[in-house]
Amino acid sequence: MLSYQHIYHAGNLADLHKHALLASMLDYLVQKDKPLSYLETHAGRGLYDLRAPEAVKTGEAAAGILRARAAQWLADDHPLMRVLTAVRADHGPDAYPGSPLIAAHLLRPDDAMHLAELHPQEASALRDAMRPYPAHVHRRDGIEMAQSLCPPNPRRGLLLIDPSYEIKTDYATLPRTIDTLHRKWNVGVIALWYPILTHGAQGPMVAALRQAHPKALVHEVRFPPARPGHGMVGSGMVILNAPWGTERPAAELSRIFDGLSR
Repeated sequence: MLSYQHIYHAGNLADLHKHALLASMLDYLVQKDKPLSYLETHAGRGLYDLRAPEAVKTGEAAAGILRARAAQWLADDHPLMRVLTAVRADHGPDAYPGSPLIAAHLLRPDDAMHLAELHPQEASALRDAMRPYPAHVHRRDGIEMAQSLCPPNPRRGLLLIDPSYEIKTDYATLPRTIDTLHRKWNVGVIALWYPILTHGAQGPMVAALRQAHPKALVHEVRFPPARPGHGMVGSGMVILNAPWGTERPAAELSRIFDGLSR
């Protein structure tokens, strides 16, 4: 299915959670003087205009990154805020970076980037957004790309799996997929994002991952639904081989979102 377009949700509270953790992990990984690989299975278009009709229609960015920036939920020197400032300097005050552009701003020239996006319009926009950066953009199924590239070269690195979950079988198949990828690439950081839903579809998937990978970092935050009846009430990430110290930015995000829920 190719109907999902992230522009309706760009910069929402789930993006804030996911992108803040991703930026913190990459910021730590690049401190070591060794090249790394960054892989992403569902890259989207990479760059979003928060004044686009789709973004304005849902109002999710207004409740997410726009509110967070105005209220200074994250410090100016947080890696996500540094990237946001740089992206807005390049693309205007309403620009918001997707995870590919966040990675591109934090990675170094010798690092490798492989980004998969299957949606034809999103893949075309992604190529345009990533043109200034040394990224390999693959218009193909992202899980297939990850399976074919793992272990990547350089072997050190991070894989972000961030599906839309419009294919409902993802909840059942992803634990097996991650098991396979981890066996192939046992030193890689593998990060899976998932929504927390009122009907709990994510529960068995997270339980299976916890059982198979008891040392994985599982971090979840809760927030009010974007609108009445909306089923997503939180955001979660399962991270295998989480970089040292990731618990600290995760705890800070917990504090922010706990305050929001209250």
